[in-house]
Amino acid sequence: MVYDLVIVGGGAAGFYAAAQLTSMSPAGKIVIVEKSPRVLSKVRISGGGRCNVTHHCFDRIPLSRHYPRGEKMLKELFRKHQAEDVVAWFESRGVMLKTEEDGRMFPITDDSETIIECLVSSVMQAGVKIELSKSVQRVEVIDNVFHVMVASGEVFRAHNVLIATGGHPQMQSYDWIRKHGIDVISPKPSLFTFNDSENRFKELMGVSVQEAFVRIAGTKHKSVGPLLITHWGLSGPAVIRLSAWAAEDLFEKHYEFTVLVSWIGDVNEDDARNMVEEYKSKNRKQKITNHPLCSLPSRLWLRLCELAEISEIKIWAELPMKNQNRLIELLIRCPFKIKGKTTFKEEFVTCGGVNLNEIDPDSMQSKKIQGLYFAGEVLNVDGETGGFNFQAAWTTGFIVAESVAKKISSSSSE
Repeated sequence: MVYDLVIVGGGAAGFYAAAQLTSMSPAGKIVIVEKSPRVLSKVRISGGGRCNVTHHCFDRIPLSRHYPRGEKMLKELFRKHQAEDVVAWFESRGVMLKTEEDGRMFPITDDSETIIECLVSSVMQAGVKIELSKSVQRVEVIDNVFHVMVASGEVFRAHNVLIATGGHPQMQSYDWIRKHGIDVISPKPSLFTFNDSENRFKELMGVSVQEAFVRIAGTKHKSVGPLLITHWGLSGPAVIRLSAWAAEDLFEKHYEFTVLVSWIGDVNEDDARNMVEEYKSKNRKQKITNHPLCSLPSRLWLRLCELAEISEIKIWAELPMKNQNRLIELLIRCPFKIKGKTTFKEEFVTCGGVNLNEIDPDSMQSKKIQGLYFAGEVLNVDGETGGFNFQAAWTTGFIVAESVAKKISSSSSE
């Protein structure tokens, strides 16, 4: 049999492409070839097992701004298929999504198996074949037909092939793609937390600040949002987002750098000084350590006062200027010497992958090899945490399905 499409990789992009293609071309012959014994593994663990399907951002331009790599291409692709379309697709199949306060969207069941069952049933009911535990070794074109060869020696023949194998931490995982002359940008980790080498705040594990301003010293990289102190360092949306935008630079620095944290948001020194002076004048007879500025968590405030060498018995009226200046510095430029990183939960994400210059953005087809497509994290596309990486997978999978469907329609009419 010669399939219309062989999909290499049973993840989000591959399954969504198959599901969309079966709707566009019901008679199309499709097979998904997955190297592991289970499909949709990343969907299963996403969002702590709840599956962060997408983000409630239904305007293509703001949506595209959440991608450190791939923004320009996705801004155009979102014209055809964006977050609102994904929500509508799942709801049309009985899977209702809900939006949380931070914009993340989950199935109302809070169970990733709901998404998996939807995708699997959609493709199986349409006759898509799923081949598990079959590792693709190479893809060759013989007599204008793709031959997808797996480790067992089995060969799947097709008119079109979609590579949707996801991101990989090692460059050698892309060797079989590079053999076709396709440029691959070296993969690097994205979405990670920062390990504090000094551990000055280790005892504050679990303390969070809702509006921190975090920046990497000596660079333009910065982020605003919730920050969480952990036993190993810094985490939370502000840090995770920053790690994505700074991923390439931090890789070059071997993950040794200084982070400056403003616990009171993006406030300049003059404004911070005025805030402290005003607070000081209103609470002159109050103990400093008992009255946190800006409603900061009391444990954090005590640590900042300790680092500023402010005694627990000192009142605001007695605060020496030297200690006040030190406190202001710690409030808006608290330094953390970072050495190393920790993967964010189980959600390993890479920047790097197939160079977007190799891809026709209108179809996600290789510019060098007609009929060879790419979708999802195998591309040099990655987003912030919050459902954006899945959204890129859904969108690129949809574009592939649309292109292959046109080919099938064209060949059947000849």
